[in-house]
Amino acid sequence: MKGLDLALSYFNDYGKPMIEKEFSEHADKITVGLVGEGSECYGYDDLSSQDHDFDMGFCMFITQKDYDEFGFKLERAYAKLPREYMGFKRKILSPVGGDRHGVIIIEDFYKKFLGVSDIPNDVKWWFFVPEHSLSTATNGKIFYGENSDFMKVRNNLLKGYPHDVKLKKLAKALILAGQSGQYNYSRCISHGERGSASFAICEFVKNFMSAIYLINNTYQPFYKWAFKGLRDLPILSECEPSLEGLLEYGNSLDESNLKCQIIEDLCKMLINELKKQNLSDATCLNLETHAYSVTDKIKNAEIRNMHIMEG
Repeated sequence: MKGLDLALSYFNDYGKPMIEKEFSEHADKITVGLVGEGSECYGYDDLSSQDHDFDMGFCMFITQKDYDEFGFKLERAYAKLPREYMGFKRKILSPVGGDRHGVIIIEDFYKKFLGVSDIPNDVKWWFFVPEHSLSTATNGKIFYGENSDFMKVRNNLLKGYPHDVKLKKLAKALILAGQSGQYNYSRCISHGERGSASFAICEFVKNFMSAIYLINNTYQPFYKWAFKGLRDLPILSECEPSLEGLLEYGNSLDESNLKCQIIEDLCKMLINELKKQNLSDATCLNLETHAYSVTDKIKNAEIRNMHIMEG
């Protein structure tokens, strides 16, 4: 059973009755779900995921103010819930379930991943938050209580990057993908620098994937889940096998020629999507040229005037 399904079932059987019976007067202040660190929060967990930090626990998000009022009692009630369920045992990380499950203060949760307890008005803030942190803060599912301070921040984050920030990040990803894949890879091969050629491929794949996530208006998760997440995206998910192949193939003459062809095919697909979404007006097949065209569409002068490599 997937961790999300296990947590939801455990909550429905024990957590929800506990809240409704013992905390009915505070129920509208509690948001329950499974969000945060761990493959189970993405639905990416499998049997091998259960060897660490895996149990049927769930998160109960409340504000600092509400914690001061009834948080300790809620922690104690959570600690008393059955420790075995459907063949799984709840790990004893702390008396209240550890920092991944149990009672979690909303302000602390967002500060951990975003550095702030709410989204600042300064648009430049978006350039300093790691994308995988934004992904972690918005993954998972909410089981109960969707009208809360937790959901206000979550729903704003789920809108994705502000449009001009998205364009700036996309421009950076495009130019780096173009330089590493369309230009430097073949040059490294011609110089006999196969190690550097592998570095170039890694840079191309990393930045090409970043562009795909941005086009999908989805935050890219931590690198070990990036390919898995890519397969689920509605736009350009068909690129995943080719991107994975670029990392798996060697750099012999035949393999390098194949890689160059794969790179060009991928770039054509990406450019077609850029034009389809009216993100670029360029007509060539050079990603660097498209990067500058994307930049021209940024309305915020301060963001538009940032160096092309920033973002």
